[in-house]
Amino acid sequence: MTTCESHCNGEGQQEKEKDSTDKPTITEQFDKLNLSNDAINKSVLCMSVQEEDIAEHVVSASRGICYVRYKSELQMPAIMHLITKDLSEPYSIYTYRYFIHNWPHLCFLAIFESQYVGAIVCKLDLHKKVTRRGYIAMLAVDESVRRKRIGSNLVKMAIEAMTEEGCDEVVLETEVTNHSALKLYENLGFVRDKRLFRYYLNGVDALRLKLWLC
Repeated sequence: MTTCESHCNGEGQQEKEKDSTDKPTITEQFDKLNLSNDAINKSVLCMSVQEEDIAEHVVSASRGICYVRYKSELQMPAIMHLITKDLSEPYSIYTYRYFIHNWPHLCFLAIFESQYVGAIVCKLDLHKKVTRRGYIAMLAVDESVRRKRIGSNLVKMAIEAMTEEGCDEVVLETEVTNHSALKLYENLGFVRDKRLFRYYLNGVDALRLKLWLC
């Protein structure tokens, strides 16, 4: 039994990936992508987790779900697949790389039955040269595993990681119509800070939420 299986109480041992030396790298595949949702190759994005590759990055496990810290570019397709399904507007691969390559320690993923089912992407920098502000850029949980507190757990892990770096506050934006997201964040102590009119490309307003840590 692998380390990740022992954390997650998973069943059965996953088959090892076939030799892919004759295939293009993940990065090469990305560079050829049309960035529309329809162009994303689902067979690539839904690849099974190779447990021996992420075992050392397991942060915690609960109710059969592993939570791991981002490790490498090989996880990028799964992150993109999860988040793209829930977005009101598309992000380019360069947006993902900006956040994840600069703050890899603030990206966490959830794994259930050897599949990536949740992801959170954040950053932390100075705001107005005074406040260390954390920012939750993206959060997504696969619809098939919702109501298992995966989203809440991912947010808590990100906040804890930011706190360890002296973060003063955490902010994010979400659509005013996204009631489930508003409930999730407000249950974690976030408050409505500001309404941003016609913030998204679809014309929907956003609410900026804020959590003070000190």
